[in-house]
Amino acid sequence: MDLTVNGARLTVEVSGPEDGPVLIAHHGGGGIGSLAEPRSTFGTLADRFRVVVFDARGCGTSEGVPPYSHEQWAADVEGLRAWTGAEQIVVAGGSYGGFIALEYAVRYPGRVQAMVLRDTSADGSNLELAFQNARDQDRVEIDWERFNRYWHGETRDDADLKQLWSELIPLYDKHYDAEESAAAVEAGHYRHEAHNWCFQHNWGSYDLKADLPAVTAPTLVTVGRHDWVTPVSSSETIAALLPNAELVVFEESGHSPQNEERELFQATMRGFLDRVVPATR
Repeated sequence: MDLTVNGARLTVEVSGPEDGPVLIAHHGGGGIGSLAEPRSTFGTLADRFRVVVFDARGCGTSEGVPPYSHEQWAADVEGLRAWTGAEQIVVAGGSYGGFIALEYAVRYPGRVQAMVLRDTSADGSNLELAFQNARDQDRVEIDWERFNRYWHGETRDDADLKQLWSELIPLYDKHYDAEESAAAVEAGHYRHEAHNWCFQHNWGSYDLKADLPAVTAPTLVTVGRHDWVTPVSSSETIAALLPNAELVVFEESGHSPQNEERELFQATMRGFLDRVVPATR
């Protein structure tokens, strides 16, 4: 369905019982992500949660209405929460979506019943680590001019963003499958304006570390042991700063344990939520 939230038309999908606790999941990849990723990860919870997934403004098939700031994207999550009528929600996000989940929890702490994070960071320091990990790997030969354009938000158009992403995707999984990665590239949505905004405007000021000790909602922090872009140390920092966090490291995964170790990830996520979010019926 289409919903207008804070002046932008968003593509939204809702599944699960209307009287279930609400879970709102934000996709990763500002400018390259879409609701397909959180649908796959969190849609399994629709047996007892009202699961809301959506394309963020400027992403997927949602309307491109700037700004594409963390503050605005978090406000859009709050708009969706208000639309559901829930007083509190489980907020979830992986990778860049984790930035927005954390931003939401900092800005709207009273609205957060619990949080699920995957392969994310509390500040922009992970990018320096990512660059070093890219230099140290031997899986792909990196064109550094193109690599830097991607991470500095200097993509020229949607087709350029897609091409640059196709060159990076081999770094993400522990075990690279060329056919699966190529299929994922073709299935993606590419919105270079939002992508560029993330790295030209958002990245330099992104740092929530000082705010996290005040976020008391129970939080599951997950990360793949071999994640090159938001390494384990980034999740360790989050878990150390949040007073009610649990850290789980997936030993056989890169950046996407929700796919690479799907059964274990699903069991871990469901076990956590069964403990911290009471059943409503």
